[in-house]
Amino acid sequence: MWTSPGRLRAKGIIGMNRRNIRYIGRYNDRRLYPLVDDKLKTKLLAQQHAITTPALIGTVTTQFGVKHIREMLTGHAGFVIKPAKGSGGKGILVVERVDGGDYIKPSGSRLSLEDVERHVSNILSGLYSLGGSPDVALIESLINFDETFGEYTYEGVPDIRVIVFKGYPVMAMMRLSTAASDGKANLHQGAVGVGIDIATGTAIRGVQFDRARHDHPDTGHELASLCIPDWRTLLLLAAGCYEMTSLGYLGTDMVLDRDHGPMLLELNARPGLAIQMANGEGLRQRLDLIEQQPEGIGAEERVTFAQRHFARRSELASTEEPPVAASSA
Repeated sequence: MWTSPGRLRAKGIIGMNRRNIRYIGRYNDRRLYPLVDDKLKTKLLAQQHAITTPALIGTVTTQFGVKHIREMLTGHAGFVIKPAKGSGGKGILVVERVDGGDYIKPSGSRLSLEDVERHVSNILSGLYSLGGSPDVALIESLINFDETFGEYTYEGVPDIRVIVFKGYPVMAMMRLSTAASDGKANLHQGAVGVGIDIATGTAIRGVQFDRARHDHPDTGHELASLCIPDWRTLLLLAAGCYEMTSLGYLGTDMVLDRDHGPMLLELNARPGLAIQMANGEGLRQRLDLIEQQPEGIGAEERVTFAQRHFARRSELASTEEPPVAASSA
């Protein structure tokens, strides 16, 4: 269901131009972008600030190093290979287990060592990087995602995107992988986005391909019961990324590990706007309110403020589907 520009404005929906000029251009110093555009730099910075991230198995920086992949992976039952400068989930290879000489993806498809080496070589050549520049391949330990979400996702690890403005978590959604998204938590590829109430960590509404939905398309499990454990800890982790990077408008992507709790996956200095569709509400009123707050407030107080002022009731219990904002928003 499409809607009019007037209704989008009334709901506080911000578009790309306002996001880029009013928020990214004003609050994100471009010299700081490398801290988040390069996942290796982000990981090292997070370690300095005691922010938990998936364990780093190793890096491959040259084509000569590709031939040492086998020994680097020996002893690891599962792993993730990703480009340091990739975006939009491109170039991420997840291997769930190793069977003999084969590497098994979550979908069950098998890869040979040569397939894995070719993928790493493509990363180094810049096939997935921003601007096609030469890149570095990161190899990380596989996340043991919380089985609480097993029925909400398909062959992949769900992640949580939180928009942080001036250190305040202002809007959140969980991204659930599907068969259409090939097990990746990427909305543009067909993952389900579920708006999350900042106050409680519970589901507000769900969308897929810009259409509202109440259940997971592959598992059939309803979304209304989705509730993220250890929610305040996750919000504090997201809020702390403001001090870590000094970026005023930031997208934080996190996962819940069964053993380590909330973990930071990556950061984005230009987070997309689909989170507004998942929440059925625009960002503008929330951002306006944060701009009125004084400087120098600690992370605990910022999270408390956000939970008090941005609480939402779930729409998933309703059988009537609310209108979804146009994807151009």
